[in-house]
Amino acid sequence: NDALYDAVSAGARPQGVEHWLPLFYETTETVFDYFGPKALMALDHLAVESMIERVQMVNDYYASRRENAGQHTSSSFAAPAYRALEPAALYLDEGAFEGALDTLDIRQFSPFSLPPAMAVVDAGGKTGRVFAAERSTSNTNVYDAVRGHTNDLVNQHKNVLIAGWSEGSAERTAGVLEDHGVKNIKNINAFFEFGALPAKAIARAVLPIEHGFETADFAIIGEQDILGDRLAHTRRKKRAANFIAEVASLHIDDLVVHVDHGIGRFAGLKTLAIGDAPHDCLELHYAGSDKLFLPVENIELLSRYGTESATATLDRLGGAAWQARKAKAKKRLRDMAGELISIAAAREMRKADAILPPQGAWDEFCAGFPFIETDDQLASIDDVLEDLGKGRPMDRLICGDVGFGKTEIALRAAFVVAMTGCQVAIVAPTTLLARQHFRTFKDRFKGWPVRIAQLSRLVPAKEAKAAREGLASGQVDIIIGTHALLGKQIKLRDLALMIIDEEQHFGVRHKEQLKALRADVHVLTLTATPIPRTLQMALSGIRELSLIATPPVDRLAVRTYVAPFDVVTIREALLRERFRGGQSFFVVPRILDLEEIERFLSESVPEISYIVAHGQMAPTELEDIMTAFYEGRYDVLLSTTIIESGLDIPTANTLIVHRADRFGLSQLYQLRGRVGRSKVRGFAYLTIPAKMKITQTAEARLKVLSSLDTLGAGFTLASHDLDLRGGGNLLGEEQSGQIRDVGVELYQAMLEEAVAEMKTGGVESDTDWTPQINTGVSVLIPEHYVPDLDVRLQLYRRLASADSHEEREAFAAELIDRFGQLPIEAKHLLSVMQIKALCKKCGIEKADAGPKGVVMSFRGAAFANPLGLVELMGRPGNAFKLRPDQKLVMRGHWPEPVQRLRGVEMAVREIAALLD
Repeated sequence: NDALYDAVSAGARPQGVEHWLPLFYETTETVFDYFGPKALMALDHLAVESMIERVQMVNDYYASRRENAGQHTSSSFAAPAYRALEPAALYLDEGAFEGALDTLDIRQFSPFSLPPAMAVVDAGGKTGRVFAAERSTSNTNVYDAVRGHTNDLVNQHKNVLIAGWSEGSAERTAGVLEDHGVKNIKNINAFFEFGALPAKAIARAVLPIEHGFETADFAIIGEQDILGDRLAHTRRKKRAANFIAEVASLHIDDLVVHVDHGIGRFAGLKTLAIGDAPHDCLELHYAGSDKLFLPVENIELLSRYGTESATATLDRLGGAAWQARKAKAKKRLRDMAGELISIAAAREMRKADAILPPQGAWDEFCAGFPFIETDDQLASIDDVLEDLGKGRPMDRLICGDVGFGKTEIALRAAFVVAMTGCQVAIVAPTTLLARQHFRTFKDRFKGWPVRIAQLSRLVPAKEAKAAREGLASGQVDIIIGTHALLGKQIKLRDLALMIIDEEQHFGVRHKEQLKALRADVHVLTLTATPIPRTLQMALSGIRELSLIATPPVDRLAVRTYVAPFDVVTIREALLRERFRGGQSFFVVPRILDLEEIERFLSESVPEISYIVAHGQMAPTELEDIMTAFYEGRYDVLLSTTIIESGLDIPTANTLIVHRADRFGLSQLYQLRGRVGRSKVRGFAYLTIPAKMKITQTAEARLKVLSSLDTLGAGFTLASHDLDLRGGGNLLGEEQSGQIRDVGVELYQAMLEEAVAEMKTGGVESDTDWTPQINTGVSVLIPEHYVPDLDVRLQLYRRLASADSHEEREAFAAELIDRFGQLPIEAKHLLSVMQIKALCKKCGIEKADAGPKGVVMSFRGAAFANPLGLVELMGRPGNAFKLRPDQKLVMRGHWPEPVQRLRGVEMAVREIAALLD
């Protein structure tokens, strides 16, 4: 109660608190309690100053809580004040911290001088060998080359260290090298252990160096020397086509779709004894209490049905209903694919002038970009230039996260077109975004013979009339505007390129008008969170897609907090932004909410200056307000969602969203993208009402947004939207029924297959099958290794989608880094997945191994290289034999299950080699 709190905060020890008070005051441990008496501590040159600043910040927060607890706020939406413990209960004060440091051996680092003990000594080293040549040829195995080089070094009496970027990658690299003949690789944890090894020793360690080197006594071979940059840059994004399966996590009671058995309900993982060995299986429930146990290595046969599953009914195992629905959907999809191919063919047949960048001027214009282009940006620019030079109309979607440089791509495309004398139209969804684009284009085109105009309700009537006349006469080269550009009175003399920014904000009627405008012109569409239909069209190959997933250099992810509205937290957030020289956005869902938030700012944060903006203001008034805020005359912009689309104010790096439960997922993501657009860390506070319960849908949206806290998550968010809302229809309303019949993931996969079939002349693909491998070994990720069920399921799905040996090796390295040394069952799982990939390549549908060998059944009529198979069986001493039932047998003596696993892998590798 208040009296007890006040007494304890004042330092008193009232009777009755002896049971819980020691928890805070007498048994508190700090990190110093875990240091030994000989501990060595290294401090950054600003560590002590940072500690003092931290202590002061803690005291300031405590004072704010004390002050707020004694006041009554008039804000009906604010959470009740809570009682904070005094700082001494939770933190060391300045004196205690410095006293603890005095007991340790301290090393102070400084950027301003180099202590004598740290003087640079030339060790006589030279650059080590890089195995790039061996990686680029199929005649030489890179690991065999490493073995040969290691033997040469050992013969020179040098110790060799294999350096990995992480524990997982170091172990996997050493394991593969041992399989290729590099024996007795020792594991060391520190470099002094390497120096203590006897001569001619080989060791491995975690040492994240980019390239190895050699000295007179030892050599270090870096992981990048062997494998290239594959594992050094682990945050590279996978191709866009697989993203739906990557983000669609599986949970108990979800509806799932088995490609052969239809819609069922996922009941969890169950470990079954198969051949006296444990095996993880997914338990699926179907109609009539039927159950299906699917081995985890075949999880790719399963897909999520989708979130909107209330109307779905379970199928019966062995029933004909699923096969009928699947066949019907496949027929409809083939018809759709034919129409899509027709659309693509018609687009290919249309002609447009080939536009090439002007020599010399192009490089000069690109040099005006004040930042370093990312790899994805450069690739997208190349894609656009290639499309413009093809001689047919471009229709490309640039999908990139907020602030990742989509506008620069639009600028360069507009420059190329405008310099040929043709016109460019840029359509933006809001007046503020059109205004910002106009300023950006004016700045970048300054000094170039290009005339730029804008059309929106912020433009005075006289200027708008002049812009329309300039468009009709051809004097205006680039026009930037909102929906006003779609009016019937707008006549463009020579339109060659249309750029549509934030396409998801345009309605159906506006899109139909855009279609009419863009029949024979180049179209470039920019979006951070594409709507499901646009995304599906891009993934299906109807529209060209360029993905910008690489964040700009020095960009930091925005820290996002979802919590009830707390007066102290919001006040401190706004003041912190002001004190670091920045500005803040305060966004409300309705104009009616502005007055209440204004009162809160006046009462609770009187130190800051704010200005109010909303969409119903007069154009000149809104223009003046935005100009004032952009110039830094106000600390906070209190507004509705008019700031959502594309607004770029680098000094604004704190965002407060009031009643975040009333915003859509894409809206919240776009709003969060308004902050953190420079090198400064951005903060987003999504507040919800403290005294009422929000809806389940709103809670799900906020959970998704708070989980997407990495840079470049916009494409992932779009996939959640595709899952939540469904893919919609591409060419007619009848397609939505097909999505409900088979589920969104399987529908997408079937559509891609249908399009691929039509492109290959109607040749039906045979991809919806998976090999069965039976060796009797344990195959699972043990529960003691990864206790969380959801995480294990995600790992199974990711492993199933790993297409190459390199991806599976990287996956194994990640497992070791996250969870420790691989258990034998997980190693078996990785081996089975490798065998499955080889079987799929060879068309081997089933492989049954026993103590005397393995029997393999081929899928389809014949093996792709029958002559090679005959030659393999005819080799002297070969164990392969073809039975009368067309099953291939390899004889062996494998009494143990692990021997069978290795034997099957050896057999399948020999068969796969016949196809290379």
